[in-house]
Amino acid sequence: MSLKLAPIDIVDRITKEDFIANYLNPRKPLVIRKATETWPALQKWTFDYLKEIVGDKTVPLYDSSKADPSKPINAAAAEMKFGDYIDLIQREPTDLRIFLFDPIKYAPQLLDDYRSPTDLMGGFLDKYPNMFFGGKGSVTFLHFDIDLAHIFHTHFNGRKHVILFDYKWKERLYCIPFATYALEDYDIENPDFKKFPALNGIEGQEAFLEHGDTLFMPTGYWHWMKYLDGSFSISLRAWDKSWAIKAKSLYNLTIQRKFDNVMKNNFRQKYMGWKEELAIDRAERALAKGMPK
Repeated sequence: MSLKLAPIDIVDRITKEDFIANYLNPRKPLVIRKATETWPALQKWTFDYLKEIVGDKTVPLYDSSKADPSKPINAAAAEMKFGDYIDLIQREPTDLRIFLFDPIKYAPQLLDDYRSPTDLMGGFLDKYPNMFFGGKGSVTFLHFDIDLAHIFHTHFNGRKHVILFDYKWKERLYCIPFATYALEDYDIENPDFKKFPALNGIEGQEAFLEHGDTLFMPTGYWHWMKYLDGSFSISLRAWDKSWAIKAKSLYNLTIQRKFDNVMKNNFRQKYMGWKEELAIDRAERALAKGMPK
């Protein structure tokens, strides 16, 4: 019993024609080693530099605890001055992460230090892209992004282990209904296939990102990430051209999210228990049918 993990393709550089034909259109992940070679950020964005410009900001921190059904999906576990957090992840392992923090909003000079890969595609969304920070050993739980954007995820100052799954494996991954994350009771690095049999045979891809590497994650890809060192990343997002995907994104961000929040607020643990049972039932039925085909 096992997951079937293949290495993600890796290139140093790639032409627009090659990227569109072989990765964007077929929605296939890719690691580009030297997409950032002209970025000032590649040398400039050190921990000391980031502390200098936004170290006094208080930031929300997230840990590896299972989601509390009485709280919003992105509820923080603690708060800390950004500079103190950077000291922490350089000093010792911790499962605390900074999720969806925008230091660029507080220090707009950072906008001059990176480039959206418009030489490969268009449709980029954020003026102030999100940055993600993690201590050694911290884990980003298995999920897909609610807005279904394409993502160019560039890593800095350390290493990160990434495992990806195509959206088609949603049910076999025990996706929680009305949410974008998987059942949190299994460890995707070392799953218990007897307890979670639908995971057996799932096909995924993995890579180990190093300083300056950029991972292209197509729309809807499930991703799990583990910080092997205290380090950080920036994600640049772009729309898929499909109007069907844009419509699904809008549904996720409005109707689905609002419904889920209302149900959590009113029924809490009972609602969460029902969702987990339904995730297990759907996974077992998908496995019995041999899905996806």
